Amino acid sequence: MDVVAAPQKHTVVRRGPLRLLLSILRLGGIGVNARFWVSIGLLSAILIFGLLGPALLGKRDPLRIVGGLYDPPSSKVWLGTDNFGRDVFTQLMYGTRTSLTIGLIAGAIATGIGVAIGTLAGFRGGMVEEALMGFTNVVITIPSIVILILLSIAVQSRSILAMGLIIGITSWPWTARAVRAQTASLRAREHLDIARLSGAGTLSLILWDIIPYMFSYIFMAFVLQFASGILQEAALSLLGLGPSNTISLGIMLHWSLLWEAVRTGAWWAFFPPTVFLTVIAFALLLLQSSLDEIFNPRLRRK
Repeated sequence: MDVVAAPQKHTVVRRGPLRLLLSILRLGGIGVNARFWVSIGLLSAILIFGLLGPALLGKRDPLRIVGGLYDPPSSKVWLGTDNFGRDVFTQLMYGTRTSLTIGLIAGAIATGIGVAIGTLAGFRGGMVEEALMGFTNVVITIPSIVILILLSIAVQSRSILAMGLIIGITSWPWTARAVRAQTASLRAREHLDIARLSGAGTLSLILWDIIPYMFSYIFMAFVLQFASGILQEAALSLLGLGPSNTISLGIMLHWSLLWEAVRTGAWWAFFPPTVFLTVIAFALLLLQSSLDEIFNPRLRRK
């Protein structure tokens, strides 16, 4: 009599994104990566200044007139005044907060859209992949600054949230292409076959068996999108299309150029926001570079 073996039950052990990220960080030698800690130190200082500064130094109105036109730095106004006699130091605190908030919103939206389109295209393949990547390529061919300008003009009230949305929905294509390539390489992995045998559907496979393995890559993409969002807001603000009824680092530069701070020698009106934008972008790019080294064993061996 033939004996029929009972089918084996496959058990899939899934690790959440946070546990997977922490294990990679431990293996990547995060404690001895100097660039990582330098970037964290710079970003921490910027965050403390922009987010906690107003609370620690007392709430101030960045648009309140406290002196004359382009008063130089003094004990009363640490970074002088702008073209309307407003405190540049106070504007720098609130402007940093606004720029960081817009960059965070834009980075999260761009990364989310890019990951959604990229994973679906890479996982499904075929006509779905061709359609999604075709649409992505069309968006890439259109200069993003043109779309940003048109959308900013079309929006009547450019709030912080609206600016983040405008920048985010125009910045996702490169993330989508990169994530699609990563997903396509993961699609044939053995753990996905085991998960399919366990009855996992498409959404479950993407959420639990693909994205966690790309979490480090997605986080690095978010860091780049975060930096890009801050710089794109500054570019729009320089053109006079920045957020309304608030202050940002880009708007500070717009005012300084509009009211000829450079020609009059009022360096304190344009130099601080320029330095802060440079430091923020440098710190985020340094963080991305250090994380790439931490997550990539080949770079660590070099």
